[in-house]
Amino acid sequence: MEEQIEIKDGKRKTNLKKVFPGYVLVKMIVTEESWYIVRNTRGVTGFVGSGTDPIPLTEEEIRNMGFEMIPVNVDYDVNDSVKILHGPLEGFIGIVQEINKEKHKVKVLVSMFGRETPVELEFSQVQKV
Repeated sequence: MEEQIEIKDGKRKTNLKKVFPGYVLVKMIVTEESWYIVRNTRGVTGFVGSGTDPIPLTEEEIRNMGFEMIPVNVDYDVNDSVKILHGPLEGFIGIVQEINKEKHKVKVLVSMFGRETPVELEFSQVQKV
């Protein structure tokens, strides 16, 4: 399962999503005993690999699967108006300039003292207007 964070109306919601439905990934040291237990587990019908020997994933394949990354879905896009909910600029309205899903940050253009000022905020600090 993979955690998927969704931010809607300024509220953070975590959903679980199946990454590889129907598959089970096992990290183990292969010995006669551990291999016997996996092979004879109820519901196990086969293995990815040739014959009865499973093929271990490489470190690169594991990194490419992005197990460390948690995707975040927000309900606003670039050029949308958002209201700042928390922090020193609470209550200000701004325009979304950039969304950085890796850092969970959004760059908002806020009008202060007659000037447009870019401000970097957390996803949870803003809400779509």
